[in-house]
Amino acid sequence: MRQGSRGLGTLIRRYPRAGRRDVVYRHAMLQVRGRSVAWVPPLLLLIAIAVVDYHTSGEFRIISWIVLVPGIAAAICGVLGTIVFAVLSLGIFTIVDHGWPHEFQTGLPDFILVAVGGVLATLACVVRVRGENRALHMRDVADTVRRTVLRPLPPSWGGLENAGVYLTADAGARVGGDFYDIQPGPYGTRVLVGDVQGKGLGAVETAAALLGTFREAGCHEPELATVAERLEERMLRHRSYTTALGRADGDRFATAVLLGFPADADQPDPGRADAAGPGTAGPGTVEAVVFGHEPPLAVGPAGVRPLPVTGGLPLGLRELDPAPVRVHRVPLAADETLLVVTDGVTEARDAGGTFYPLAEGVARAVARDPRAAEPARLVAVVRDGTLRHSGGHLDDDTTAFAVRRIRGPGANAPKREVH
Repeated sequence: MRQGSRGLGTLIRRYPRAGRRDVVYRHAMLQVRGRSVAWVPPLLLLIAIAVVDYHTSGEFRIISWIVLVPGIAAAICGVLGTIVFAVLSLGIFTIVDHGWPHEFQTGLPDFILVAVGGVLATLACVVRVRGENRALHMRDVADTVRRTVLRPLPPSWGGLENAGVYLTADAGARVGGDFYDIQPGPYGTRVLVGDVQGKGLGAVETAAALLGTFREAGCHEPELATVAERLEERMLRHRSYTTALGRADGDRFATAVLLGFPADADQPDPGRADAAGPGTAGPGTVEAVVFGHEPPLAVGPAGVRPLPVTGGLPLGLRELDPAPVRVHRVPLAADETLLVVTDGVTEARDAGGTFYPLAEGVARAVARDPRAAEPARLVAVVRDGTLRHSGGHLDDDTTAFAVRRIRGPGANAPKREVH
């Protein structure tokens, strides 16, 4: 959402179906250079009816059509503007109608029609404005929830350069079940990206529970495996809680990728056996635990490769395989960015039902411009590619999150702080 919200205006223009069609964007459509032009359509209609009526014959009068003017104003203007157009319509009707000979005047019946139409239009406008204010209030509440679940992240934090984009499939929603976060600590910096099964407030609640646990355990636990265990325990406790409440989502689970960038990642660790081989650390390493999620992609000027970190059940399904959590330790080049996406990206379909080829799309972008491997550019490539492939129609929440180490003195020494 940090990256996604900044580009939302461009997104809506290029992919209208992916935009959020709420009251804010409807109002934006009626503005020119920041100024409202909602008054222009009813004013033009008012003038057009008066002019056309003046140039018609006495047997064909259309002045009573002026009752449409306050009705249109009620749909796009405020209450005051609607009242002004109701009064103007009544005044113009009286002036134009009395300009005709007596035998051609529409008279009192149409005068009452225009007056009653103005009153009803004003009342309708009051109802509409109250509904919009209520919708704006709910939008503010949803934004507060969004900032709590997906807190804004500094572009460079905990020795990592990061960028994320998050789009909800529901045009009226502000937050869904996808989540991501970064937590620096004395043992390195940890990253969590995931997707809660299902939709709605239950998915948001589950994501918030997992993120709360991650922010604490990710800072204080020295081992990434312990952080993973804490996440699994939190998921099970949350499921027990929802089951006790009698809710139907008591079997909810979540897929996730947990990454660890150890503070001493540049030092060899001959005692560790992992996905990179026994005692392999290289110039830079990353630890990873996969909970039934797509493995991250390592993206660099040299190309795109998936990390060999498959395996693992989603959070909440540990009872199906109680084996200990496996932490993969994989070499990572200094210029490589780790890209983690949710299934809103990998399962995006085109009109023919073909899935979006993420790795191929990213590889083409990096081949054209090696700078596309930078986190901010990379998530923009994924966002645009997903929306272009799906024609702007998102069937699921879509998240892309990219991180890479910042090279330099002190970059790998996070402070002992809890954020």
